[in-house]
Amino acid sequence: MKFSELEVGMKASLSRTITEADIFAYAGVSMDFNPAHIDEESAKNGIFKKRIAHGMLSAGFISAILGTKLPGEGSIYMGQELKFTAPVYIGDTVTATCEIIELVPEKNRVILSTTCTKQDGTEVITGKATVLKKD
Repeated sequence: MKFSELEVGMKASLSRTITEADIFAYAGVSMDFNPAHIDEESAKNGIFKKRIAHGMLSAGFISAILGTKLPGEGSIYMGQELKFTAPVYIGDTVTATCEIIELVPEKNRVILSTTCTKQDGTEVITGKATVLKKD
């Protein structure tokens, strides 16, 4: 999609159910082997009482939307503000949604609200992304 085709209010979403394999794959790639993610016994003693997914695993779904759906191919992800508001567990389905909230034509910038929610509607991530998108 070209910058000139974008409008404030446009939205895109994608969903994925988090698996144990996702958590181990992300741990391997990111080198984040925090026991809260990979060790059930250790996680039982933590504040969430069971293993949680890496926050950035869910945040990665935002990147997928920006690069493939809205604004889409050719987008350059320039910045992201994130707030992690609730844990994601194995078996949770996370839906990421991006909505255009501002267009800055003189700089070819797209500002989007970014959220991730679980299947019960609980917000797990809120934030704002800045993307460079040329025609």
